[in-house]
Amino acid sequence: MTVTVVGIGGSIRSDSQSERALRVALEGARELGAQTIQYSGPELVLPFYDPSVPERTEVALKMVEDLRRADGVILVSPGYHGTVSGLVKNALDYIEDLRDDERPYLDGRAVGTITAAYGWQAAVNTLAAVRSIVHALRGWPTPLGAAINSAQVKFDGDGSCSDADVDRNLRVIGRQVVEFALRQASHLDVS
Repeated sequence: MTVTVVGIGGSIRSDSQSERALRVALEGARELGAQTIQYSGPELVLPFYDPSVPERTEVALKMVEDLRRADGVILVSPGYHGTVSGLVKNALDYIEDLRDDERPYLDGRAVGTITAAYGWQAAVNTLAAVRSIVHALRGWPTPLGAAINSAQVKFDGDGSCSDADVDRNLRVIGRQVVEFALRQASHLDVS
């Protein structure tokens, strides 16, 4: 079975620190053979989600369809004033389009959660907020989540992380998403 993991995160600025963290986590998923799809930077600049407006942009339609097919998800948000960025939150609001699916929202899927902020308080508070959102969307947050203090940890242009422990944790999160998806699939095959 090939596992598909969708990564969503970053900021409006392409190649931001949070986007680079997302790429490392997705690499961890690929290490276990997962196919990965990434939505970040300008792809997240979507119209404000409005459930009463059925029209969607091409990117929004593709993202929702990819999430529908996803076995797992990795979410990364910068911490803005101690919580999830509006850009990431708006992208997550589009998951409402999955409400009537056989597997509504993120039901039955592992979701890796990662945040990056300039300071521990914002990073940790934002991680708690992302995990709460995942619970509300019926997802299963991975046991390991990562709060990255961007004042201490940097990612260079080639994606290398200045802190080996953070790099390892991001990869573990990606692998946990895949491992859960494989267990979930084997459980469903037995049922």
